[in-house]
Amino acid sequence: MKPKGLAMTIIFQAESANYGESIGNVASLKKISRNNGDQYTYISRQALRYNMIEQLGEITTPVSEGNKDKSVIQFASEATIDKYPEIDFFGYLKTKEGSGGKKRSAKVRLSNAISLETFKGDLDFLTNKGLADRLENQYMNLAQSEIHKSYYCYTVTMDLDQIGIDGDIEVENSEKARRVNKLLDTISLLYRDIRGRREDLKPLFVVGGVYDVKNPIFQNTVKVENNRLNVLQIKDVLYDGIQENTYYGLVKGVFDNDSEIRESFDVVNVPDFFRTLKDKVIDYYESN
Repeated sequence: MKPKGLAMTIIFQAESANYGESIGNVASLKKISRNNGDQYTYISRQALRYNMIEQLGEITTPVSEGNKDKSVIQFASEATIDKYPEIDFFGYLKTKEGSGGKKRSAKVRLSNAISLETFKGDLDFLTNKGLADRLENQYMNLAQSEIHKSYYCYTVTMDLDQIGIDGDIEVENSEKARRVNKLLDTISLLYRDIRGRREDLKPLFVVGGVYDVKNPIFQNTVKVENNRLNVLQIKDVLYDGIQENTYYGLVKGVFDNDSEIRESFDVVNVPDFFRTLKDKVIDYYESN
């Protein structure tokens, strides 16, 4: 089977979608800082993976306690990729005392979803007034929660020729295509439940395709500044073999330079982008 990689970079918009450790009574968003001191919030790849598996609609992989003191939880030793797409996509590590165990590297890799707009330190004050009003003693403890609404960007890469294969196990090509396309369907309508909210993570802009290389091609080039998508940075990585296999999906009217984006790229709506990628996946597996 000829090596092929699927890569796509996605922009979505969300609010306060991943918290880390609390500091006192303040719930802190996950953040990273750049050298100039600007802070950016992010949604971890583990959080994205959790939501994808949760919404994929496949049987979840059974787990077991992996050592004598039962402090390690891992995938069950009898779980195999032909039965569970989760470990086919995202790999596993199965430890066994007295041996090196078994492991499978992830064939679907995710980056963190990093905000494209800086965090300004906004806080939400939290109380439970509705319950406190039902008591004679209405003293309430105040809590605070960091909040940030922003565009976010993340990248998905898939090793198409390695999905569905693990040692002596190999599933049918039709099953490989079904699994990959079901994951694409999940990503196209992804959401995240957090603190009583349901945040919509579906793409507002997406660029990608099926390539002879497995590089996350657009990971560092998709940027939004002043509500304008940076078109030139995307153009600058359209190498030979990349440009002719790249597709673009856009929700109309989101970015201020909508006309520039459409003049620069052969843009379709986001559902059509995913239909095209799914057709490319089917074509690849049917031809091998």
